[in-house]
Amino acid sequence: MRQRSLASGRTAGGLTIALATVLIGGSCEREETAGMSGSTGARRIAATIGKASASGKVEKAMFGAGCFWGVEAAFRRVEGVTETAVGYSGGKTKDPTYRDVCTGTTGHAEVVQVTFDPERVSYDQLLDVFWSCHDPTTPNRQGPDVGEQYRSAIFFHSPEQEAAAKASKDRLERSGRLRRPIVTQIVPASEFYRAEEYHQQYAEKHGGAACPTGH
Repeated sequence: MRQRSLASGRTAGGLTIALATVLIGGSCEREETAGMSGSTGARRIAATIGKASASGKVEKAMFGAGCFWGVEAAFRRVEGVTETAVGYSGGKTKDPTYRDVCTGTTGHAEVVQVTFDPERVSYDQLLDVFWSCHDPTTPNRQGPDVGEQYRSAIFFHSPEQEAAAKASKDRLERSGRLRRPIVTQIVPASEFYRAEEYHQQYAEKHGGAACPTGH
């Protein structure tokens, strides 16, 4: 695995995402090998997770934005996110394993399921984080990671989320910030299959953080 450090941060919709270490390398083989290591590393993710909602009301969002390690780390920094999990969704195979998804035959994307308190963070703000932490213009690819499982996708749970996602995409396209058209899928959420435990909160366990971007 190779690592590239970034000194600056990115701001999304008023939410600052501090980018520390970008994990880049050999796609599925890299993740399988590195994921089995026992390194604890420095835990630099902000301690916002696990803070209960004052109202007791939470909602779920689900995003695919390439390798789910860094994507999960980005969302775990957001105040109002109460829980995250990485896994697989959007495909045809039931109960897929990581090795199954890496074959490119299951149709699943690597995704992050985000549980959030809508009184502390809005779905629109989560969309801002999503757009900022990956390149939504590269079909089935993020940086060196190539394959259908790395596609850019928003999996909506309600008509309101669908409308917000489409409006957010339209605003970004009109902004002129991107050099190429957005290829992000906006599709109904299907069943979420939780990934193997060594993938969960990988950045915190191994001292890395951030999302690779190419735009």
